[in-house]
Amino acid sequence: MERRKIIHVDMDAFYASVEQRDNPRLRGRPVVVAWRGSRSVVCAASYEARKFGIHSAMPSSRAERLCPEAIFIPPDFHRYRNVSRQVRDILLRHTDRIEPLSLDEAYLDVTENKTGLPTATRVAKVIRQQIREELQLTASAGVAPNKFLAKIASDWKKPDGLFVIQPEEVDEFLLPLPVGRIPGVGKVMQKRLEEVGVRTVGHLRGLELSFLEDRFGRYGVRLYDLARGIDNRPVMTDQPTKSISAEDTFERDMTLDEMEPVVRRLAEKVWAAACKDPRQARTVVLKLKTPEFKILTRSYTLAWPLATCDELARIALRLRERVGLGDRQRFRLAGVGLSNFRGPEEMPEQPALFGA
Repeated sequence: MERRKIIHVDMDAFYASVEQRDNPRLRGRPVVVAWRGSRSVVCAASYEARKFGIHSAMPSSRAERLCPEAIFIPPDFHRYRNVSRQVRDILLRHTDRIEPLSLDEAYLDVTENKTGLPTATRVAKVIRQQIREELQLTASAGVAPNKFLAKIASDWKKPDGLFVIQPEEVDEFLLPLPVGRIPGVGKVMQKRLEEVGVRTVGHLRGLELSFLEDRFGRYGVRLYDLARGIDNRPVMTDQPTKSISAEDTFERDMTLDEMEPVVRRLAEKVWAAACKDPRQARTVVLKLKTPEFKILTRSYTLAWPLATCDELARIALRLRERVGLGDRQRFRLAGVGLSNFRGPEEMPEQPALFGA
């Protein structure tokens, strides 16, 4: 089997960088792309704003407290989509095998490239140069034998960086990494891994497949492969996202009433991710898991696009009323998701939200 050459291209602080490019007065300033208000969340932050601890999905009110001098710009997704199409046009000069992840990042399979460049590293350099010269924006890129490693590599020298992981360098790079750098290993999973002595990818590699599968199920098998730098997923050309979701496993089981802050926080994460997709979701999903690991889902399909993060949170919270297991029932996990994505041309005009 031919060894793949994968590039992960990630635009640097994309929304904020577009705003700074188009308005010279914003350059070098802490820019936050977000609506103001107690229920709004940050869509993007310039690197000047990130120095204050501001990041995507953070409540706008907290961002204001962290950096009172920050300049808040309402997002203009129509403009960002246009720029994203321009970036994609540049990528298409080099390969047709492109898997967009959002408006600002994509995987490319350049095992064979259209321009005859001799290496994937050279392709990545030319792509970054063309984005800089033609769009006056910067992109970071990671080059590696698979998607998992390329994704980590693109973040290694951000912003405006290029990092290459050669096949013979995988172990040297991967083994010392904190296990939290593995996609899908959030705070809860990281804590569970630390309980069995795993703090680095090297520690993880020392565990048997049977142990990981017994302890973590199907994801344990995935961890076993990733600890060895194995990721056989192909670049999926033009495969639209079917759903966007976020979930949280609680440190202690919660009732439905107790989990309102958690649901709102998850809604913020999902909304920030959904803002990067050119399409709009019609279905809101609430996922719950009982202490006995029984999974329940409740959903609501709208006839119009969601307008705000607060709308998403309100609908997710309303879905708790459909659970029907009683006020005393407790849950170990909650998740919020969006699905049933449609293009803007498929969505009707928005009426008032259903009754309060």
